[in-house]
Amino acid sequence: MEPVTHLLTGACLGRSGFNRTTACATLTMVLAAEAPDIDLLWGLRGPVAEFQHHRGITHTFLGAPFMALLITGIVWLWHRWRTRGTGKHARDIVGSQSNRRDNASPVRWGWIWFLALIADLSHLLLDWTNNYGIRPLFPFNPHWYAGSIFFIFEPVFFAGLLLALLMPAILGLADREIGVRRARFRGRGWAIFALSVGMVLGCWRWAEHDRALALLAQQNFQNEPVVKMTVNPYPVDVFQWFGVVETKDFYQTGILNTRADSFISEAPDNLYYKQPQTPAILAARRSWLGQAFLDWSTYPFVAQRGSFDSLQHAGHYTQVHFEDLRFAYNVLFLHGRRNNPLGGTVTIAPNGAVDEMRMNGRIQNSANSR
Repeated sequence: MEPVTHLLTGACLGRSGFNRTTACATLTMVLAAEAPDIDLLWGLRGPVAEFQHHRGITHTFLGAPFMALLITGIVWLWHRWRTRGTGKHARDIVGSQSNRRDNASPVRWGWIWFLALIADLSHLLLDWTNNYGIRPLFPFNPHWYAGSIFFIFEPVFFAGLLLALLMPAILGLADREIGVRRARFRGRGWAIFALSVGMVLGCWRWAEHDRALALLAQQNFQNEPVVKMTVNPYPVDVFQWFGVVETKDFYQTGILNTRADSFISEAPDNLYYKQPQTPAILAARRSWLGQAFLDWSTYPFVAQRGSFDSLQHAGHYTQVHFEDLRFAYNVLFLHGRRNNPLGGTVTIAPNGAVDEMRMNGRIQNSANSR
């Protein structure tokens, strides 16, 4: 999921009752809910490095306890800075002795680590729900798992989380107007409601996902036997899905609607014929970008897009494009065959060597190679 949904989920988890176990609980869960995406720092080494390591070890069951420990350390440093100069005892108590009369909670560091672990695992769960997937058992099992039930941004779930955090503040304004004493823990019911909305929506989408798969399996694809198939979610509409089918010779995509039991696939825009393995394509597949992409992609379409003569160097250069057809549909930032943001291009020199690797408009610097 996109980062803001992770942060809001962490905040709602904290407010759902975990904030009663220890001080700094909500802060911990907000930070931990987004912590696995620290692997985006690989982007400093280039787009291919970022792509290869995104949703890597920080998105695994093995890495989760260590990510929780990292967040515990960050919260400890923040707490130590916040209570500096108030004595050793204050480092384990939020506030001074006077605050204790106001029922200030102690910081229980064992709980802090445990809550960070829960929030970290919530990140893995949400990332599993979309069609990009995660490798939770890496490095022991490199297989990618994807639930493919939520789009990377789900407006309904997002709105529920946001509402759960805003409503207590809005209602608090009304309470202050009439002189009602401010409750210490606010918004628990709203937070539980928002998390429940996400769970119910996920179950509903899971059921519609299976219906869409069954509907796709009923179609005929030029009398070709199907190798494998998948369906991918649209935001908001639980009945609309994007289907991808692989046969021996081609891929076919189309839009399914489980409410109308319909499948729409208009040729040639939804047909992708597999290209022969030319020397340029084989060289591109062996490149760093090619290996990282094929390791992740489950419906890879590799095509020789064109050739050109370089102005700087003599010879004929060939461009090979990589894309995953799970993302070849028009919604939000995805633009079907015209612009797949998760694709990449490898330029092959006349001697068969890799001349350039490009993803999302960024060039991978050869100095930052593996």
